[in-house]
Amino acid sequence: MPPSKGSKTVQRSNVTAVLAAAALLVVTGCSSDDGADLPGGARAASSPAASAAAPSPSPSAPPAKGSATVLSTAAEGLNSPWGLAELPDGGLLVSSRDKGTITRVDPRTGKKTVVGSVPGVAAAGEGGLLGIALSPSYGSDHLVYAYFTTESDNRIARMIYDEKKPAGQRLGAPDTVLRGIPKGMIHNGGRIAFGPDGMLYAGTGEAGNKELAQDEKSLGGKILRMTPDGQPVHGNPRADSVVYALGLRDVQGLAWDSRKQLWASEFGQDKWDELNLIEPGRNYGWPEAEGRSDKPGFVNPVEEWRPKDASPSGLAFAEGSLWMASLRGERLWRIPLAGRESAAEPQAFFTEKYGRLRTVLPAGGAKVWLVTSNTDGRGTPKPGDDRILQLEIS
Repeated sequence: MPPSKGSKTVQRSNVTAVLAAAALLVVTGCSSDDGADLPGGARAASSPAASAAAPSPSPSAPPAKGSATVLSTAAEGLNSPWGLAELPDGGLLVSSRDKGTITRVDPRTGKKTVVGSVPGVAAAGEGGLLGIALSPSYGSDHLVYAYFTTESDNRIARMIYDEKKPAGQRLGAPDTVLRGIPKGMIHNGGRIAFGPDGMLYAGTGEAGNKELAQDEKSLGGKILRMTPDGQPVHGNPRADSVVYALGLRDVQGLAWDSRKQLWASEFGQDKWDELNLIEPGRNYGWPEAEGRSDKPGFVNPVEEWRPKDASPSGLAFAEGSLWMASLRGERLWRIPLAGRESAAEPQAFFTEKYGRLRTVLPAGGAKVWLVTSNTDGRGTPKPGDDRILQLEIS
């Protein structure tokens, strides 16, 4: 099968053999957010954890070709939107990277209500108020988690969201659950999500300091796994550490498939962006490897793209495929899965139609939410930017 335009696909074993075996065995990669240079010359083992990700019987592989159609526009006129979470009543919470606010969106009417600000946010470069996530027990505790940049670090805090309070005052005082994640003008990571095991995961960046990605004592350039209180989890590679995987450059996308396997999208520097299958204690190579390599001890990506075609941020799983938002690439990638591999060539949608794409979130069934990112200082905003779109996908 010929490669898709501007991308290089990892060689795969025969997909039929993968399905017959049900689980044959099948990372590290753009520069700053969109691959553009920044001022100053910077470029922008068996365990409970493994058991949580143990594959269940694999469904049939999705078709090689899918579809993505815009059903509706849930919101327009958003400023630097980054994180997205769906409330039990169908409302959406969206974070503003630069303003440090969280806004509630009614997707039926498009009404936007600022519910509050996150204290201590220091927005600069790629830092600010980034990913948000709802507590697994949101129905009883009403906690919203946020990953954000301060004057000294990146950190994760949680706040009670009280819908009954006046607009602008609905967020309670932040309770910091984790601090000390390295910050920089670039590579702040920022995606947080709760996994099938009920634990909190975070994708971090190496803040422009490559060596941090291989430093097991640093929280930079890692995927972190912790309890909802921010404590190390039994089954992590080290009992006293929240570090789950290392050797990563800038992770802004996390998603679990139907087999409870964790996937992450990663910015490369100037060669390859990556889609990685994440497992505890594995080393994904940065800065010693970018894209596939033959260096021992490093995990190769499942898929890779040239930064001009990707520069990936958000990631979601729906309808048997991963859906990856691309900033510099200005397109939505569909990667159909077959176990631990991609089942077919990645497929691009909306190329250069909606500009930079930041976040993808499952919306139930064959639908996803898609957030654009043209007001972040690197895009070219059009009337109505930025937007939240609802897509029907297959």
